[in-house]
Amino acid sequence: MEPTLNNRTPDSHADREPFLRPELENPSIESGTVAEVVRPLSLAQRLGNITWLRKATILLVLVILWQAYARYAANPLMFPTFTDAMQSLWDAALHGPLFERTAVSLKILLTGYVCGVLIAAALTSLAVSSRIGADLLSMLTAMFNPLPAIALLPLALLWFGLGTGSLVFVIIHSVLWVVALNMHGGFQSVPATQRMVGQNYGLGGLVFVGRILMPAAFPSILTGLKIAWAFAWRTEIAAELVFGATSGSGGLGWFIFEAKNQLDTAAVFAGLVTVVIIGIVVENFAFRFVERRTVQKWGMQS
Repeated sequence: MEPTLNNRTPDSHADREPFLRPELENPSIESGTVAEVVRPLSLAQRLGNITWLRKATILLVLVILWQAYARYAANPLMFPTFTDAMQSLWDAALHGPLFERTAVSLKILLTGYVCGVLIAAALTSLAVSSRIGADLLSMLTAMFNPLPAIALLPLALLWFGLGTGSLVFVIIHSVLWVVALNMHGGFQSVPATQRMVGQNYGLGGLVFVGRILMPAAFPSILTGLKIAWAFAWRTEIAAELVFGATSGSGGLGWFIFEAKNQLDTAAVFAGLVTVVIIGIVVENFAFRFVERRTVQKWGMQS
């Protein structure tokens, strides 16, 4: 017989008894003696956990940089100070047409924005319901999405004249394709399990889109709505800078254009600051409210 390791035969391991680990019992540990070390946060850490305070700090730093550079440049015609811009903003709000011009712009903007979102929802619903609809949406987005909205303004002036219709048309173009793309991408990312649940319940068509696809894809839809709002705002101001007055009363872009013609640079900055303030308010209050009530409440976002 050939020798093996430790002078055992190949079958000798079957005769060994299993190794038994000794039973160990840890003594009970009273609660509060281990792993409950509490270290109070410092004041800087507590303040750093406040979202609005962090954003306000960033805004304050930007204002200080603005004021410092304007003081250094010492050329109010080219770059006014922050205090001069705020003084011009205050005067335009109290004694000037700033509020009226802003109201005109917001009215036109909301009209075009809502129409664009509704058309995008209709096209996307058709795209997820049929192959022809999907091909139609794919072809239209490939054709028109790269086309700048402001490039359609000359045609809009020919078709709708010098008025609100032209502005609404270019705003719809700027909103439609980005919302449709994000909505369709969100619909395609819905898990097959959720789709089958809706189909098992006999849902189809618009009911299937509204009850299954819309809630599941809402984070992507909300992102598209945010981007579309920014695009619409930029298109609105740019279009008003081109031909401005509509029906005898211009918007915020026309306010900026008039201030530029009068070489009132502080008023130009006041108009731009108004655009920024409206953007911050919409982003941090309107969209943030919708986000808290939907995707965060549903556990889709932290």
